[in-house]
Amino acid sequence: MSMSVLLVGCGNMGRAMLGGWIEQGVKPNDIVVVDPSSDNREKAANLGSRTFSSPLLIEEGYCPDVLILAVKPQVIADVLESYRGYADQGALVISIAAGTQIKLFEESFGEKAAIIRTMPNTPAAIRRGMMVSYANENVSDHQRKLCDVLMQAIGDTAWIEDEGLMDAVTGLSGSGPAYVFYMIECMKAAGVAAGLSDELALQLAKTTVAGAGELALVSTDAVEQLRVNVTSPNGTTAAGLEVLMADDGLKPLMDKTVRAAANRSKELGK
Repeated sequence: MSMSVLLVGCGNMGRAMLGGWIEQGVKPNDIVVVDPSSDNREKAANLGSRTFSSPLLIEEGYCPDVLILAVKPQVIADVLESYRGYADQGALVISIAAGTQIKLFEESFGEKAAIIRTMPNTPAAIRRGMMVSYANENVSDHQRKLCDVLMQAIGDTAWIEDEGLMDAVTGLSGSGPAYVFYMIECMKAAGVAAGLSDELALQLAKTTVAGAGELALVSTDAVEQLRVNVTSPNGTTAAGLEVLMADDGLKPLMDKTVRAAANRSKELGK
């Protein structure tokens, strides 16, 4: 796959993307990584990428097809000016910074810059992530395909046409893995409280969540039907669901959870 990529930031998510791209055929030496952390640079270099501690050290005349900004939203505004030249040369800009709106990049890179905002999540580390993207009007069909190629290397992709929905995406999908991990913690604790050993309770919780998630992905049945299929009238599952589906059960709690994360995403964008 012929594509030159400049990756700014090679922490956990940046490294997950880097590994996925290389696995899918992007040549490692076509990927330049900029990260101030020597540890992050070493890990990227071990995958075959060229690495730099500062964009000022990149050779003159370098012109990537794609510039990917994988830095924390709290510091992204401080690094943009150093990369404006690449946008001026026509590089597609992709940001994965939560809560950071397209307008910030347009102010830094100019209104003609092609910019995509993407919200990934951590299962990208095992190529099972969910990446949702929004593009400004300067992004061509070809550049959308470039974005899909890069993001599909680490999971599934989807597009939204209203940037305002990105906060909800962040609250549900971007932050969602943490909710699932906490659910596993709670299932394990409940199993221990019911008499199981720590080891067995954790195994049952993790495997049950993983198996149910995989079944939901591959089944042609709606998730509601999958729930019905495993729920015998007056059985054990029905007794458990009576608690979860009560008026004060899981649904209102999940509504509050996603809303809180979405609201924080909005705050980060101000």
